[in-house]
Amino acid sequence: MKIGILGGSFNPVHVGHVRAAIEVLERLGLSRVELVPAKQPPHKDGADILPFDLRMELIAAAIEGVPGLGSNPLEGERPGPSFTCDTLNCYRVEQPESEITFIVGASTFLDLAKWRRGPEIPGMASLAVVNRWEAADKVAGFIADQWPDAVREGDDAWTFSGGHTLRVLDIPRLDIKGGHIRRRWLESRSLRYLVPPGVETLLEERADMVEQYWGKRV
Repeated sequence: MKIGILGGSFNPVHVGHVRAAIEVLERLGLSRVELVPAKQPPHKDGADILPFDLRMELIAAAIEGVPGLGSNPLEGERPGPSFTCDTLNCYRVEQPESEITFIVGASTFLDLAKWRRGPEIPGMASLAVVNRWEAADKVAGFIADQWPDAVREGDDAWTFSGGHTLRVLDIPRLDIKGGHIRRRWLESRSLRYLVPPGVETLLEERADMVEQYWGKRV
């Protein structure tokens, strides 16, 4: 089975996340793409992050009825910060027969060297780098600097020494950020076409809980 992993805080999940998952699923011919929320994002203070179980419910609402998309709660079962290297290792242990592709935005990919065991990630999984418009001229140079033995197979494809690959995929530009959604929600503004309908409904139904983390609505 070919599985794509899209991680993040998903605070909340929005249409940019869902569209990216669909694009990679189709472009790479994957069996499934799983959204994997971080229980404790390592680079965020966590003060305004919704409870893990609620974020899982929001993801379920976002991907309901979308073929090929799923979610995985494995981060909720592990203590400490949710490091990508640990997540990928869990997949390798639990699903050794699967081919894993880690999905990451181009600008985030360029920070990989700063991550815990970041330079080792191409040895753990293949990569799909999306939203090339964020860093169109920098991805190739970064790969050459960090992994000089990677073989370029075309304009947007590389193969690493261990056999994993990297593909750069242009996908529809949906410049949506979680912070913008949280601000709109706090201002009681419409989230239509920014989040899937089920997500907006669930945020309204759980408004009292959401306010405990995002703040009081006006």
